[in-house]
Amino acid sequence: MDNKKVDEEKKIIGLEKNIFFIGITSFLMDTATKMIYSVMPLFLMSLGASKTELSLIEGIAESTASIIKALSGWWSDKIRKNKPFMIVGYAFTAILLPLFAFVTTPLQVLMIRFTERVGKGIRTAPRDSLITASSGESTKGRSFGFHKAMDNSGAIIGPLLATGILLLFPSNYRRVFLFAIIPGLIGLFSVIYFVKETKRENIAPLGKITFKDFPKRYYVFLGIVFVFTLGNSTDALLLVKASDIGFEAAFIPIIYLIFNSVSVIFAIPAGILSDKFGRERLIIFGYLLYSYIYFGFGRTNSQVVMIMLFALYGLYSAATDGVQKALVTDLIDKDKRGTGLGIYNSIVGITLLPASVIAGLLYDNINYSAPFYFGSIMALLAAMFMFVFYRKGLKTVKN
Repeated sequence: MDNKKVDEEKKIIGLEKNIFFIGITSFLMDTATKMIYSVMPLFLMSLGASKTELSLIEGIAESTASIIKALSGWWSDKIRKNKPFMIVGYAFTAILLPLFAFVTTPLQVLMIRFTERVGKGIRTAPRDSLITASSGESTKGRSFGFHKAMDNSGAIIGPLLATGILLLFPSNYRRVFLFAIIPGLIGLFSVIYFVKETKRENIAPLGKITFKDFPKRYYVFLGIVFVFTLGNSTDALLLVKASDIGFEAAFIPIIYLIFNSVSVIFAIPAGILSDKFGRERLIIFGYLLYSYIYFGFGRTNSQVVMIMLFALYGLYSAATDGVQKALVTDLIDKDKRGTGLGIYNSIVGITLLPASVIAGLLYDNINYSAPFYFGSIMALLAAMFMFVFYRKGLKTVKN
């Protein structure tokens, strides 16, 4: 969609209507999921799961469903529609999340977790493609920043609601899971009735896609993302670390809330900065910040320092998550954005399995600092590779 068409549309708080309502949907769904996932590590441990099993469950759930992200992205490009994939994907989440209230073993948690993540795999790339199609070329960073802000706003409300429920009903995690159905169903209603498909009159039908259809820089960037993600294991271990150094169970969701609050504050400014000054620079900053933060997580036993690190972790998230997706759309053709975003999301999800297994084994078999030191080193390497990527891009532009 070009800038002229975007400007002609009626906007809400300065944003395209689609961008706004996709954000509302993500806010509601993330409220539901973060109500559950902010307490899931402690719930799993109450069922007898070890740190390695906890990491393995997270890794399997995310990575084995990730291939669907590439397939759904390609399919949405093929039929030139995104909304049907979003409806099906969000329906998976809304319906399956409350089932956690009835599980009795870690294996059952894995089964529901995996199936619910299939829903995320179905919706993610088409949703990101619709965000791009609903934005002007010069405002993609802002649009992804707004979506990230709304996503993380739900991740603030969700843990708050979980904390309130646990304060009223101590250690009653199952009650938290049941209440999550409310925002989940409202979010599903939002995507069905308010999100609209965009028109693609000027884009020809998608033909057969081969590896040659994507530029070399796209694959190089995916390689850098792989290196970084290998050290970016499940956030569940961060919550376990917080518990290990003395935070009470009812306040663990508050720690997660701090991370998401900072991310909300800086997500839109980060997206705007990436539109004006370049996405690569912001990603390099985010990777370096992550390296510093994870080194701190490994070193500290202080609750005060832990809170400060979670706040900085939110800044890292704002500087990278949405910006990386915007960079992917910069690197590929308009008619293949769903496929390209799907492959990107698949790489991130699939790599989470070895990343989480490595982190869990390091946590259980060495000490609780080892996985964070490993993550710090991998992020530093990724920042170095990203700097080279950025410099070569500048030379290409000059030539």
